[in-house]
Amino acid sequence: MHPEDLTIVFRSPRRRDCEERLLVLTAVGVEGLVTSAEREFLLEVPTVDAGYATRHLLQYEAENRVPVPAPPPPRMHPHAWVGCAAYVLVLLGVAWALSDGLVRLDAFDVGELDAARVQAGQWWRAWTALTLHLDGPHLAANLVAGVWFGYLAGRQMGSGTAWLLTVTGAAVANLLEGQFGPPEHRAVGASTAVFAALGAMSAYSWREHFRLPQRWARRWGPLIAGVILLGWTGSAGEGTDVVAHAGGFVVGALLGATAALPTWRAVLDRVPQALSGAAALASILIAWSCALLH
Repeated sequence: MHPEDLTIVFRSPRRRDCEERLLVLTAVGVEGLVTSAEREFLLEVPTVDAGYATRHLLQYEAENRVPVPAPPPPRMHPHAWVGCAAYVLVLLGVAWALSDGLVRLDAFDVGELDAARVQAGQWWRAWTALTLHLDGPHLAANLVAGVWFGYLAGRQMGSGTAWLLTVTGAAVANLLEGQFGPPEHRAVGASTAVFAALGAMSAYSWREHFRLPQRWARRWGPLIAGVILLGWTGSAGEGTDVVAHAGGFVVGALLGATAALPTWRAVLDRVPQALSGAAALASILIAWSCALLH
């Protein structure tokens, strides 16, 4: 074979790779030649057979490609219902205490997210506002959504960790909205916590599997699904506080992604779930104590 009649169909830094493919082509009746070039080896075949040889080599590569291993199943934590039960008891307990007059009659005035008062230093309103609701339908909607997202987050991260991130993320989002929003802004409700749980869960799942060998759609799927759910459920209805919902999702996502980092996962795994959950509940109790004693 003359060099001018040859076409390169494969190249590799290892001679063995070229020889393996030469055997494949020889088996289908194509002659070839392995030559060396600068820092690599070349597999050359007659130009008239180049197309036929290339098709067989592509087929060979496809048949011998190492399949991408499926990601391991996510770790599921038990007792996710415990945090959900505590969430329901807190919201119903506050509603019952207010309706029966067990606390000060101005509880809404001292506990709602009032931007002007937050800017004056009343930070606790970011927590107390999460437990107040305007009416039964408002409370019921947040109970159902909070239990659903809270249960899924608890199964994924552990009940205590999930609710600590949820309460903290929602309170930080409320603080930001109160601190930088217009002074006349007021808000109540656990919906910010609902979307903080969604954001934490979405980002935790995304970051936990980020380095696994998988397609981009599977890698980014949890975050994309979370954003779609935020847009679908967080912007519907008259008077919806879209800024609070988006803020809760973003802050929750930042906390969830951080908690999924190997270093922080190791730290959180050493903290009992009961202790994390107690910390979340304690933040609510401390905030209400400050509100009622103010």
